[in-house]
Amino acid sequence: MILEVIATSLEDAVVAEQAGASRLELCAALSKDGLTPSLGLIEAVVEGVNIPVNVIVRPHNRGFHYTESDLAVMLADIHHIKCAGAAGIVIGALTKDNKVDTRAITILLKKAGDLDVTFHRAFDFVDNQSEALDTIAGFPQINRILTSGGQAPAPESAEQLKKLVKQCKDKTVQILAGNGVTPESLSTLVELTGIKEVHLGSGIRINRSFMHPIDAEIIATVKNKLKQLGR
Repeated sequence: MILEVIATSLEDAVVAEQAGASRLELCAALSKDGLTPSLGLIEAVVEGVNIPVNVIVRPHNRGFHYTESDLAVMLADIHHIKCAGAAGIVIGALTKDNKVDTRAITILLKKAGDLDVTFHRAFDFVDNQSEALDTIAGFPQINRILTSGGQAPAPESAEQLKKLVKQCKDKTVQILAGNGVTPESLSTLVELTGIKEVHLGSGIRINRSFMHPIDAEIIATVKNKLKQLGR
């Protein structure tokens, strides 16, 4: 079982690694649902931890449809992320009618090369998730989809997540469940859906808020639960 933790600072990253996180998603501006962090932060976190660091590539919070100038910025960010030595990127792009923007994704993946790739929660804004999953699965570079099964929190969408996990059988892409996952809801969510990777953010912080630091004890508790569930 893989535990991915959202980090917004070097301190977050170090605490998360020491407490047992498997992988980091590095973000800035979580009040805007996550934007690309500064190059300085990317370099510091990659240098400061030994677990994989995947960096979100999202230039603004005005939806997930990107102009040519947006894509140019994203390509430059991917270049810098690769040079910094990060393990991967977290991307997503939709057309104006809420389908996967295959043209934009193709352009971004070409720049990504052999980086690990996650398709982020833009997936939760498509009109047809089953169709979108098949489209994303057509890109072998994309290893997972971060999703809560829709716009509701993941624990409320277990049935949809279960369907998505089943659809991923025999595909190279897998489901990473996130949004609203807590230590209390984790066991039930895993048992109901069959997910193998979970993504936690506010749920592993003091007061369950991004305004507060990561709580190492909560991460350790979650990690232990995942070990038991994986047996």
